[in-house]
Amino acid sequence: MWLPWGNKKMPLRIHDTSSPFSCSSFKDIQHLCTQDSSASSKRNANVFHRVRIVNSLLRSWGPSRTGKITDSVSDPSISIPGAEKRVVVYFTSLRVVRSTFEDCKTVRSILHGFRVSIDERNLSMDSRFLNELRGILGQSNLTLPRVFIGGRYMGGAEEIKQLHEIGELKKIVERLPAAEPGTCVVCSGYRFLLCNECNGSRKLYTQKSGFKTCTACNENGLIRCPSCSCAQL
Repeated sequence: MWLPWGNKKMPLRIHDTSSPFSCSSFKDIQHLCTQDSSASSKRNANVFHRVRIVNSLLRSWGPSRTGKITDSVSDPSISIPGAEKRVVVYFTSLRVVRSTFEDCKTVRSILHGFRVSIDERNLSMDSRFLNELRGILGQSNLTLPRVFIGGRYMGGAEEIKQLHEIGELKKIVERLPAAEPGTCVVCSGYRFLLCNECNGSRKLYTQKSGFKTCTACNENGLIRCPSCSCAQL
């Protein structure tokens, strides 16, 4: 647009080139493309680095010549004796912490899809499972779930989900025998029954001492099913 004639001064609008979307030359475009490609290569490198770490851990957990899962190089002392032929999951069914409940639900859903023998130890049903897990891991502050496969400690929710995403969890679980069809006829698969002594009330009455706390059951008035749970522990 032409400026008007005369001596009257008119303000001129100058285009602001400080915007991050402006580009004054092809040299700037080349610089931006170089930055974008370097950032993309950095993200790919991080992904490949994580995959290499997982693969190295899986090789250390790989089967020996006898077909059993070998000890973990990181900490071979973390294991559950007598659980070489099944999966053991420590979890909680309480919804107090939503993220913990969702992690437990997701991990259990993944493991049940392989149709292998799973020993599910619900800490909300029996607090002795918590003491048991603390003794195995040697830690007091624990997050759930915690998974053991073939007697070996595999980690928590993040480790199980990552192994499942890259297809390596299936290779590990397939070494275990398939689960027997059907559920327990005694407890219907719940693995706990009402206490025979107090019928779940946690209180016993005697004429000599009156009411007293039942010592035959846990804090929920339950006992482990003698048909399935106690056979696995």
